[in-house]
Amino acid sequence: MADRNIRASEIVEFLYCQRAWWYTQQGFQSEETQSRLALGNQFHGRHGRAVILTGCLRILGYVFLAAAFVCSVAYLTSLLLE
Repeated sequence: MADRNIRASEIVEFLYCQRAWWYTQQGFQSEETQSRLALGNQFHGRHGRAVILTGCLRILGYVFLAAAFVCSVAYLTSLLLE
């Protein structure tokens, strides 16, 4: 057998039911496993979009902060020049 990485989920599956692990190694998957994988993919998709949105909002916050700083410097400069 070629060297391959063993995932933690494989170890858990083996410890829970060695027969189920063996079936998986032979290429069989239960319907429950397929539905759980689909739910996991949906969750990770939503989470990824939330992470991207959070990053965009953080950048927007920094832009507004910089704009407020520039406006306040411009305002204070105009007061000093009067």
